[in-house]
Amino acid sequence: MGRRKPGKVTQVTSKEFSASLAGLLPPPELDAPLAALWWDAKGDWTRAHSLVNDLETAEGMAVHAYLHRKEGVRWNADYWYGRAGRTFYRPALEEEWQALVEGLMP
Repeated sequence: MGRRKPGKVTQVTSKEFSASLAGLLPPPELDAPLAALWWDAKGDWTRAHSLVNDLETAEGMAVHAYLHRKEGVRWNADYWYGRAGRTFYRPALEEEWQALVEGLMP
């Protein structure tokens, strides 16, 4: 997925992100793709999807693809993987989630 664009720095570490999953709300400084992954981890697919549904960034589209894969709608996931410039994903959803989180960290 590549490194983040200048000016789009997330101010939390991987450790802080993981710890924040014990809370009720994501850290406010998360950008939309990371916040979507946060909500997905909390079991709120609909809220996660709403955060990336209209994003036109590679990061947003990659998370969007993952969410449709998790939903079980392969054709829609493949569409978004293509838009994100990706042609593959991790075999296990958990591995893909982790790779996305790590790829979105500064």
